[in-house]
Amino acid sequence: MGEAIVVTSGKGGVGKTTTSANVGTALALLGKKVCMLDTDIGLRNLDVVMGLENRIIYDLVDVIEGRCRLNQALIKDKRFDELYLIPAAQTKDKNAVSPEQVRDVVLELKKEHDYVIIDCPAGIEQGFKNAVAGADRAIVVTTPEKSAVRDADRIIGLLEKDKVDAKLIINRIRPHMLKNGDMLDIDEVCAVLAIDLLGLVPDDDYVIKAANNGEPTVMNPDSRAAIAYRNIARRILGDTVPLMPLHQKLGVLQRIKKFFAG
Repeated sequence: MGEAIVVTSGKGGVGKTTTSANVGTALALLGKKVCMLDTDIGLRNLDVVMGLENRIIYDLVDVIEGRCRLNQALIKDKRFDELYLIPAAQTKDKNAVSPEQVRDVVLELKKEHDYVIIDCPAGIEQGFKNAVAGADRAIVVTTPEKSAVRDADRIIGLLEKDKVDAKLIINRIRPHMLKNGDMLDIDEVCAVLAIDLLGLVPDDDYVIKAANNGEPTVMNPDSRAAIAYRNIARRILGDTVPLMPLHQKLGVLQRIKKFFAG
């Protein structure tokens, strides 16, 4: 039986879908069988970030409403040995499914996959309840901004109420802004949210380029964000990996060495 991890935040625009795509892909690169499940019904984006939008035939709602079998909705990413996606429906809304129905789908997926990465929609209403229903643990994504941290704190409270263990990813960190005091301090964010830190992801222009090209960032050895996501995947597997120095500037050979070292 595999494990289901929901990627959530409360606030929109902090990088949940990018995190889901890259953590899922990084786990697949480490030899795990992974299924990414998009639960953002009506506003699906995970298929676009992964470059799989043209291969969709069935979606999550089709599975739940019995129009197809679960394996018919699975889209295999041909670039990787064991990476799959179940997209959200685009023409329905979040009330089209219930938490119990999503939980049943996740349970079936866990039988065949090492990890099910659940991409959660923004907000704390029905979409959040659907996404969390089948989760064994959670990744809370925030950026070092007051509004994002406040929303993350609210989400952590809800996860604790549901007894879902959560770990933190701080995304889009700009070292020069940290140095100048123009961005919330990392230690301050961790102190406010009071959950274990899973990883720090530096702001990286390549993330936007990769998402627009339908290519996970983790495939690029020149990207510091790629190194961060690969490190996060290793920590999920239980490896002890030190946090990447935020102010470090690597040369090309160092980046390649660091990338393949994880």
